[in-house]
Amino acid sequence: MDDHNKRVIETALLCAQEPLTVADLSRLFVEDITTADIDEALAELQRAWDDKGMELVHIATGWRFQSRLSMREYLDRLTPEKPPKYSRAVMETLAIIAYRQPVTRGEIEEIRGVAVSSNVMKQLEDRGWVEVIGHKDTVGRPGLYATTKQFLDDLSLTNLQSLPILEDAAPMAAAEQLGQAVMEFDPSATVETVIIEESEVTEITEASDENAEAAAEETAEEITAETAEEASPESDEQTDETK
Repeated sequence: MDDHNKRVIETALLCAQEPLTVADLSRLFVEDITTADIDEALAELQRAWDDKGMELVHIATGWRFQSRLSMREYLDRLTPEKPPKYSRAVMETLAIIAYRQPVTRGEIEEIRGVAVSSNVMKQLEDRGWVEVIGHKDTVGRPGLYATTKQFLDDLSLTNLQSLPILEDAAPMAAAEQLGQAVMEFDPSATVETVIIEESEVTEITEASDENAEAAAEETAEEITAETAEEASPESDEQTDETK
């Protein structure tokens, strides 16, 4: 694609109020412009803006220019209104919906272990981050919550697969099931190591118990023998007196 057409695409993206799709961009030209040509132009524009305060990004609803994160502290000085802050309950609920969707309110409460306030769900719905996409076929037909494209756009994500990968919580759960028996542990140790160490401690304890029992029996025999030896002279004297 020539420089003129790339400039047209660049201008349209800079002036657009909403992200533009490839189909939207193709309507800028009277002549036939292929999808491959537009994709190539977008890639070239991304490279051209690499060293600038703005960047061209591909999100769920299309392409858009946005300021880089490094520019945020400067741009915030122009807007006295601070962005809204959300409570931990709101963010935890949003995370559960994002990673477990579609999910009912009851399932969210089961995961969090506490009741979900109606105000929490209202905040997420008013922000346009979650919505009810259907109802679960069970008693009461509770609503199924899922994230929206607005949620992806606000986080500059193309799709749900772009979400950060959660760390495996299985080892931590296994450690909790062991009752945290080991108070000081090696950070590099695995759950298997802890289980092996616990079994070794059990074997050592059993061996100690066996040794203790054997020592007790041996001590008892020695005491019995000494008592018998001390009692023997008295028995002989009594026998002689009797005679």
